Amino acid sequence: MAVPATTWTAIFIIATTLRLIECGDNNRVYSPCSDTKVARSDGFSFGIAFASRDVFLRNGANSTSQLSPCDTRLSLSTANSQIAVFRPKVDEISLLSVNSSSFAPDNYGGYMVAFAGHKYAARSTAAFVANSTYTVTSFTLVLEFTKGRLQHLYWKRDGCAKCSGSSGFVCLNNQDCAIKTNSCKTHGGTVDCSLGIQLAFSGTDKHLSVLNSWYEVQNLGQYSLYGLYSNLKDSLTSQYNKFF
Repeated sequence: MAVPATTWTAIFIIATTLRLIECGDNNRVYSPCSDTKVARSDGFSFGIAFASRDVFLRNGANSTSQLSPCDTRLSLSTANSQIAVFRPKVDEISLLSVNSSSFAPDNYGGYMVAFAGHKYAARSTAAFVANSTYTVTSFTLVLEFTKGRLQHLYWKRDGCAKCSGSSGFVCLNNQDCAIKTNSCKTHGGTVDCSLGIQLAFSGTDKHLSVLNSWYEVQNLGQYSLYGLYSNLKDSLTSQYNKFF
């Protein structure tokens, strides 16, 4: 079931990269809770919901069945949650960012789920982002398509390879590099803990063209895209240079 418009307005949209129709973008579906088929270079809208882990389960903590944030049975509008909506181009490697100047994920349950679709709803597993002790600022998300239809969203981890031996980071569960939350600017520290999500695509588009950006990301490695955004104000590059 798709989230009705009244529910969307009740949830604060914390980050949006929706574009006007661009050359080469033939996808006129903009809601992340609507179905569509896409080709390479089309825009594709999807969302990321932030809440506690139990909020994403059908019957709360007593359930193991996770629903899409587009499903009204989750009642995200009445939970302590926030949603970010993005519209990257299909098969382009993108770096998505949620600005921490007005958002601290530990204040909203500390977990996130990526999602898109209605009848063909797809959602990722709930990924830990932050609590009062640790904050994870860098993720890689892969969107997998079959014949242009989104099938799966995967969080990919590198096993802390990039922060091994660094005193500024802690390796959580042998999969995520985390910063101490009290080091973040939102908690009195000096580090910009804006969330960065490296995005890539795999599978095939509606014309059966192969989507290759995930293989390029595998070769680049986690955090490598931050250097490409060094011209942005308060970019994530500078903070990581303090530790690497």
